[in-house]
Parts: sequence; structure tokens; C-alpha cells
Amino acid sequence: MNIMYHQNGDCLLSDVGLNETDKTPLNKYGRMRLRYLQEHRPGLYTRLLLSGKLYVDLKETQEAAQARMEKIESDMAKEQGINEALKAQDQMAWVGAMNMIRHQAEEIVFQELIYN
Repeated sequence: MNIMYHQNGDCLLSDVGLNETDKTPLNKYGRMRLRYLQEHRPGLYTRLLLSGKLYVDLKETQEAAQARMEKIESDMAKEQGINEALKAQDQMAWVGAMNMIRHQAEEIVFQELIYN
């Protein structure tokens, strides 16, 4: 493997960067996972960064978190009887119930995927 270096004062620094395919932005869950790794798991963060697998881990986590959120929200809404009929009948009750479901689902996703 050829790694290119450039001189910076007395030190040689590697010219490591993101590939062109790795420039898609991270969503909320990917950024939260990144911050968690940086602040609470610096060893894992450094290992993923140096191996070039950090971005892959963040993308996988955000995709899994988004899919899990959708699944939990739909299951909880169905279980609690939150449907389009309630939305048509009482919009404020529907919005309140869906907001509560979203917050509960996010707490589950945070514990299962983000802070793991």
C-alpha cells in the first residue's frame, strides 16, 4: 500500500482524506453517533478513523437508526390506536400522541444503536 506524505515543519503527515463516494452528509443519527464516539469512546473512534471504517460505521448506524425509528413508530401507533380516523377527528390529540411516540422511539434507538 502506498501512502503519500507531506512535510509540515519537522513532521511528515499522511495525505489521508475521504473518497469521492464518502461525501454524502450524515443525518441526525450519524452525527450523534460521531459525537458519542469522540467524547465517550475515543479508542474506538481512533481505531475506526485510522482504519478508514469510521464513515462506513456512521452510515450503517444512521440507516439502521432510521429504519428502526420507522418500525417502532408504526408499531407503537398501531398498538395505541393512533390512526387516520383520530387525525380527522381530533388533530391536536393525534399530534400530541405522535410526538410522544416519536420521543419514546428515539430514546429506544439512542440506547440500542447510538450509545452502544
